[in-house]
Amino acid sequence: MEKEVKIDKNIGKMKTGAALLLLALCIGMCVILIKAYREGKFDSAETMQEYIAGFGIMAPVMLTAIQAAQVVLPVLPGFLGCAVGAVMFGCWGGFWCNYIGISAGSIMAFWLARQFGQELVSGLFRGKRYEKWTAWAARSGSYTAMLFAGMVLPLFPDDYFCYLTGLSDMTPKKFATIVVLGKPWCILAYSIIFSAAVS
Repeated sequence: MEKEVKIDKNIGKMKTGAALLLLALCIGMCVILIKAYREGKFDSAETMQEYIAGFGIMAPVMLTAIQAAQVVLPVLPGFLGCAVGAVMFGCWGGFWCNYIGISAGSIMAFWLARQFGQELVSGLFRGKRYEKWTAWAARSGSYTAMLFAGMVLPLFPDDYFCYLTGLSDMTPKKFATIVVLGKPWCILAYSIIFSAAVS
């Protein structure tokens, strides 16, 4: 019995350590990107492309990280990243950078809401828009179907709904499945359109 208690405590400590490490990485990445944002690196496709190209061989990794961060930090432009990815790395290269980044960011936003609760979510999304979306989600007959549709459709406020879902009783596995299956279609459409526009 004592051994089981010790094992449970060790697992708890490992989970807490992993959570703190992930949070520290998120904060570090956010600081870097907020600095770049304030310096105008994300003002247009051209400035963002120049910024990402400055990372050389690590440029695809940087785009992926930016796309993950833009879900976690709603001030960063996600649509712009989809365009830049397709222009810089072609249809499929841009698609994979954007898909992996946005999916990872969506899961991270869900996790942050699950860990830090209502205060974090209401702090990030203030005002009437937040209240309207919350009321709309509460009235929805099938939140799961609505969430999946939101992942598929363009211009849906999915960053907000990733956080909101973290406050619900939906399991992480179910949420991750919705993200992984719903996200690729809109991103692929963007990649095809933007890569065709520059070819």
